Amino acid sequence: MPNSSSISEFLLLALADTRQLQLLHFWLLLGIYLAALLGNGLISTAVACDHRLHTPMYFFLLNLALLDLGCISTTLPKAMANALWHTRAISYAGCAAQVFFFVFFISAEYSLLTVMSYDRYVAICKPLHYGTLLGSRACATMAAAAWGTGQQRDTHQWPNRPEEGWELMWS
Repeated sequence: MPNSSSISEFLLLALADTRQLQLLHFWLLLGIYLAALLGNGLISTAVACDHRLHTPMYFFLLNLALLDLGCISTTLPKAMANALWHTRAISYAGCAAQVFFFVFFISAEYSLLTVMSYDRYVAICKPLHYGTLLGSRACATMAAAAWGTGQQRDTHQWPNRPEEGWELMWS
């Protein structure tokens, strides 16, 4: 006879037990979130609007700002909601979605940082070849590959069936 139990939600560990500390955590998390939104939004706006910043380094910086926005927007809103509304539960689907998107954004961010280090290497060690090695098409291809790496890493670790469990994702 198969086990018919299923998981519908998880209980998260509370950051604090008292209501005052939970509200303090909410305001601190809100400040961090707004600072990240403002900073990354300003970077994105500056790079997109100023034609002098349409260089490979700033193109990759724009992509990094977008990935950072996605990464911080994956987990922080739920943490703020839990602190504000004095709840600790997260649904199974919500938890799975957070893990999926967080791993996607972090993997893509690491790949993009690798591409950015290659950009700086070429700029410093091979400055005369910089324009030929890092043209607009090459930069777009490398950025797309970084974003695609995040998607590839994320979907390869995702279990095919829910009954396979979380342990397959991390092995």
